Amino acid sequence: MIVSAVLVTHDGARWLPQVLEGLASQTRPVDRVVAVDTGSRDETPELLRPVIGESRTVTAPVDTGYPTAVRLGLDLLGPAERPEDEWVWLLHDDSAPAPDALEQLLRVVAERPEADVLGPKLREWPSLRRLLELGVTISGTGRRETGLELGEFDQGQHDDVRQVLAVNTAGMLVRRAVLDELGGLDEAMGVFGNDLDFGWRAAAAGHTTLVAPGAVVFHAEAAHRGLRRTPLTGKHTHYAERRAALLVLLSNVESRRLLWTTLRLAVGSVLRVLGLLLTRQVGQSLDELAALVNVYARPGTVRAARARRRAARGGSAEAVDALRPPWWLPYRHGLDAVQEIASAVVGQAHDVADRRRAAKAEEAAAHGPAPVVAPRTAPGLDAADDDEDMYDDTGIVVRFLTNPIAVLVSLFVLVSLVAARAAVGDISGGALSPVPAGGTADWWRLHVESRHPLGTGTDVPAPGYVAVLALAGIFTGGNAVAVMSTLMLLAVPVALWGAWRFLRLVGRLVDPDGINRWVLTWGSVTYALLPATSGAWGEGRFGTVVLAALLPWLAHAALGFADPEPARRWRAAWRTGLLLALSAAFVPAVWLFALLAAAIVVAAGFAIAPALLRERSAWGPPALALGLVPLLLLPWLLSLVATGSFAGLFLEAGRLPVAAVDFTDLLSGRLSSLGAPGWFGIPVLVLAVLALVPGATRIPVTIGWLVALPAAVVVAVLGAVVLHLPATDTPPSLGFFVVVIQGAFLTAATLGAGAMVRRLHRSTASGYPLWQRGVAGVAAAAAAVVPVAGLGWWLVAPNSFGVDEVEVVPAYMAQSSLDGDEHGVLVLRGSVEDGLTYRVRRGDGVTVGEDEILGLADEDQRLTGVVQGLASAPVAEHVIELAGLGIEYVVMPGPVDGRVSGGLDAVDGLVQASAGDRNTRAWRVDHSLDGSAVSSHVGVGRVLLVVVQAVLFLVTLVAAGPSFLSARRRA
Repeated sequence: MIVSAVLVTHDGARWLPQVLEGLASQTRPVDRVVAVDTGSRDETPELLRPVIGESRTVTAPVDTGYPTAVRLGLDLLGPAERPEDEWVWLLHDDSAPAPDALEQLLRVVAERPEADVLGPKLREWPSLRRLLELGVTISGTGRRETGLELGEFDQGQHDDVRQVLAVNTAGMLVRRAVLDELGGLDEAMGVFGNDLDFGWRAAAAGHTTLVAPGAVVFHAEAAHRGLRRTPLTGKHTHYAERRAALLVLLSNVESRRLLWTTLRLAVGSVLRVLGLLLTRQVGQSLDELAALVNVYARPGTVRAARARRRAARGGSAEAVDALRPPWWLPYRHGLDAVQEIASAVVGQAHDVADRRRAAKAEEAAAHGPAPVVAPRTAPGLDAADDDEDMYDDTGIVVRFLTNPIAVLVSLFVLVSLVAARAAVGDISGGALSPVPAGGTADWWRLHVESRHPLGTGTDVPAPGYVAVLALAGIFTGGNAVAVMSTLMLLAVPVALWGAWRFLRLVGRLVDPDGINRWVLTWGSVTYALLPATSGAWGEGRFGTVVLAALLPWLAHAALGFADPEPARRWRAAWRTGLLLALSAAFVPAVWLFALLAAAIVVAAGFAIAPALLRERSAWGPPALALGLVPLLLLPWLLSLVATGSFAGLFLEAGRLPVAAVDFTDLLSGRLSSLGAPGWFGIPVLVLAVLALVPGATRIPVTIGWLVALPAAVVVAVLGAVVLHLPATDTPPSLGFFVVVIQGAFLTAATLGAGAMVRRLHRSTASGYPLWQRGVAGVAAAAAAVVPVAGLGWWLVAPNSFGVDEVEVVPAYMAQSSLDGDEHGVLVLRGSVEDGLTYRVRRGDGVTVGEDEILGLADEDQRLTGVVQGLASAPVAEHVIELAGLGIEYVVMPGPVDGRVSGGLDAVDGLVQASAGDRNTRAWRVDHSLDGSAVSSHVGVGRVLLVVVQAVLFLVTLVAAGPSFLSARRRA
């Protein structure tokens, strides 16, 4: 029996001395040794030649793959006289065999003469104890399966000789005859996947592969772990490994399973891409996608590989199946991944709770004996604290029922949902148009169109929030009614949650003890009611409602800019930019105000600490957050500039005109007549002023006032501006500033009240004056009236939801308009003396997302001329032009000007139609309608912008996500 060793090297000088030493110290020496070096640039050639010999060493180009290198080594050995008696031992330059490795392999050969391929037990180098492989197989999704736990130590638990699908080429012992019969390793595989491919081919040909655990080889896995790079692996090891896995499966699977495997791998790879993105492994997700595209774009490679394997098969498919993992194993891995994510979330919460407990213990130790911290035994909410101590040994139901604040907040949420009951179902009225009849698919269409069939056709882009609503439709099955109803129902609870988190964080930044929880509850509940008490909710101004819900989350994210760790500041930038873009999608003025605030902060920063602003990690995160907004809103913003519709930057989501705001509204927090009485805002204002008194919170309270004052100045300037739009005149959207100012007032009031309560609590034992405690009690009672009265008012408050009266047309006309965009309805209002206004209804009418488009669309002078002619001296040509503009009906809701209706009755081509209301008049255009009058258009440029937006959104979402998954994987 002859054993010939083939050693393949590439930049392996750091491991090669131990490999050569292990090879030379074998208790059963090898008979012949050859080495193939693939263009090493380190000392590898100098280490090889003295030991192996000049004549037994061959140098190959740097881009030589492992299969080709093995073939060159076999060529150097020359043909075997008796191939069935010669064995080839394959070694890597990072795989050091134990002294008795070859002896143990040959012992199994003697005991199991049917063996054709053998592999050793692979242990990790340099730890030497952890198991890497004892044979390997591949699942139906291309996952390399070893049957071992991650980091499992070798304790002899797997020391049985058994048959496997494949063994690693690091230490593989194979008959020379089998190697020649199968054509060696497949040179199309490159660096990875050779062992699996060769083992599969060997099993398909009827050969037996065994693992010999008595033989031990220590493997550094340099290529897999990225410890060295080659032209074949490059910088993307995951790409090379995944490409090899796909090739192994597609090249070797039986023909009857090829189609299913191809589809399964495609779908599975896409899911893996999404999963890697969600776990913040962007590089590996791109590698995964690139490997899929590389393999599937070259079907000829797979066809050629299958042709080569078809001729070599001599065994049975059942024999191969028996060596592969069960079909359900990939699904178990999926469940394990979900469990890992859940464990990471819980573990992170545990770590946060432990850190906070330790911080409290250290602080207490500085003032006296350290308290005993109870061990964490079970998850739950402690009755004596909020979610910072989420784990103790009390039942969750008991903790909830014994926590008055938890009960109070839960009751508030339930009552708020009852107060918002009008939002259940299909709602419209006030500033809220009906949702599209086609569901969220109509919002996707509106977002992608570069020209909309609205009015007489317009290029004005769809507002940014249309894409957000369409995306939300994924969770409602495309039901647009559910999207809008959920948005209006959950705005207050979401605002409550965000305000709690923001005020709690601000309180801890001001004082390590934080804000008293009752004060924190008051501030959060009062802010959460702002969408309702301001009147924005009742009037249907969903843009302001969404903004009020998102603002505390945005402020919480922006506080991350002050984090001492640069990495966290950059993550805060992605989160802030994402939330700022979402807010600006509904109210673009948010971004403009953020730019103004950033300019003020930068100017102040240069004046106070110019050296600090020279650090990229100081100014970079805010700049990134601000720069993300136009990128994430690219299809809307770029098209807005291209069409000259700059006024859209000063509008908000909903119907026009926008509600006007004066100085009194700013102080009281009211946006419309549907808001709560003005005195509701007075206690908050008074408390915000009084918050300047306590010295402990004077600086942060002053900062809050400094946020409110610029907003008030902006309102004072913009309050005198009127936007003259083609469709109507409207003031700029100022509801955002009302929300910001009220939020600043509430933050100041909460901080001041918290400081006062803390002072009272600490001074009670030393005889704090009774009259001062009485004044504090009266102030607390007055403050409590605000949320209680606000919630009670909302329960009975009126709203504008009801029948949409903007475009009331007979039902049969509305049905006809659904037959095509050319079946438009011209709605005329007014009189000759006061002037006529007109609007064209198409499809299902003006729906959410279309108001801003029509408000910014240029006036169609042709249609205006036709309307003027119909009002003054109608002739048949005017009616023909109506047909050419795709208008089938003309409707005049009451009161009707008799002179206008009389002229329309007399003109040729207009036939009186049923109006369904005695105060309304209607006519039908008795001419053929022009089907090409108005039509939608989707341009290539618009599609590219939408694709770029989707990619940027996905990248931002991943970068803004928590880092616990990647941290857990590193651990």
